[in-house]
Amino acid sequence: MQKPRTFIYGILLGLLGIVLFSSKAVMVKLAYQYNVDAINVLLLRMIFAFPFYLAIVLFYRKKQTHSVITKRNYVWIIFFGFVGYYLASYFDFVGLTYIKASLERIILFLYPTIVLLLNRIFLKKQISNIQKGAIVLTYFGIIIAFWDEVVISGTNAYLGGFFILLSAITYASYLVGSGWLIPKFGVVKFTSYAMLVSCFCVFIHFILTPNTSVLGYPWQVYILGFLIAIFATVIPSYLVSQSIKMISSSNFAILAGVGPISTIILAAIFLNEKLTLLQLFGAFVVIVGILMVSLKKQNTI
Repeated sequence: MQKPRTFIYGILLGLLGIVLFSSKAVMVKLAYQYNVDAINVLLLRMIFAFPFYLAIVLFYRKKQTHSVITKRNYVWIIFFGFVGYYLASYFDFVGLTYIKASLERIILFLYPTIVLLLNRIFLKKQISNIQKGAIVLTYFGIIIAFWDEVVISGTNAYLGGFFILLSAITYASYLVGSGWLIPKFGVVKFTSYAMLVSCFCVFIHFILTPNTSVLGYPWQVYILGFLIAIFATVIPSYLVSQSIKMISSSNFAILAGVGPISTIILAAIFLNEKLTLLQLFGAFVVIVGILMVSLKKQNTI
C-alpha cells in the first residue's frame, strides 16, 4: 500500500513544482509592467533566494558524500552555475521583454532536444530515428507557434525568441556537462552551490551595469521579486528533485508536458494573453515531440 501512495505523492509534488516553475514567466511579465529592467528583476530574485540557498548549504555542509570531492570539482560547479543558472536566467529574462510568457515556456521546453543534439555533437551519442523525427516535429511546432506572433508583434518576436532559445541552449549545455558532477555532491548540495554561484554572478553584473538602481520601485515589484525567488525558484527546485526521486525521471518526463499548458493558462488569467488557434496547435505539436524525445531517451538509459 505504501508504494502506490508514494507514487501519488510524487506525482502531486511534481505537478506542483512544474506549475510553480511555470509561474515565473508570468510574474516576470507582471513586474515588467512597472518599467523594471531585466537585470533588476533578476537581481531581486537572487537577493531573496540567496539566504535560502545559503542556509541549505550550511545545513548540508557536513553531510558525507560517497565520492571524493576535489578542488577541481568546485571549479566546475562555478562554471556550471555561471552557464546553467546565471546565463540561462539572464537570457530568459531579457527574452521575456519581447515575447509572451506562454511562448517563452514553449521555446524553453525545447531543451531536451538540444541535450540530444549536444550529446551527439560532443559525446558522439547516437540519436534514434524516433528521436530524430521528434526533434523535427518540435521545431516544426515552434515555426507554427511563431508564424502568427511575428505578424502580431513584429520583428521583436524574433529577438525575444532568439534570447529564449539561447536560454534553452545554455541550460541544456549545463545539463549535458554537469551530469557527471551531480552524483558527487548530491542533487540538493549541487543545486544550492550552483544557485549561489548564479547569485554572485548576478550581483557582479548589477554592480558593473551603469545607471542602475534597485530602489524606488513600487512595492508590487518587490513583492513579485520575492514571489519569483521563493515560489518560482527555491521551492519548485526541490519539489521537482523529490518528485523525480519518488516516481523516476521517466515518469516525471510525462508530467513535464504540463509546464507549457500551465503557463498558457496562467498567462491568460493574469496577463490577459491570448494565443491564436495556430499558436495553440504549434504548442501541442511541441509538447508531443518533446514527450516522444523524453520518453525514448529515458527508456534507453
